[in-house]
Amino acid sequence: MGAERMQIGEVADRTGLSLRTIRHYEEVGLAPPSARSQGGFRLYTEADVARLMVIRRMKPLGFTLDQMRDLLEITDRLDAEGLDAGERAALLERLRGYQRTVAQQIDKLRVQLERAEDFATTLRTRLEQATAPAPGTQED
Repeated sequence: MGAERMQIGEVADRTGLSLRTIRHYEEVGLAPPSARSQGGFRLYTEADVARLMVIRRMKPLGFTLDQMRDLLEITDRLDAEGLDAGERAALLERLRGYQRTVAQQIDKLRVQLERAEDFATTLRTRLEQATAPAPGTQED
């Protein structure tokens, strides 16, 4: 049973990534397409799309390409068969490290968002004050 394959344009639509970004992730070895058509077009599977979504979710959290590569390697190895208990435990501990890092990054982003919202409120208040009629004046 063959998996349905998509061309890069459909993958871009589904992931919200640009064609250029998808090609870049291929070039750096993060997300190569599963196959190529006879004409040389990149062909992607659902698993490829899922991999790109992991990368897309890591990017705004500040992960480097090397960290992305490491995490993808961890998940690939965990999905593989024949892991011994020691290797599995080591991989899971590395995965927990990424989970902790993500939680810390989310906390930092929440603080940044709160500060941004406070700033937006300050600007809105300032605009309201600046556009309000001066005391003692009447509007027509």
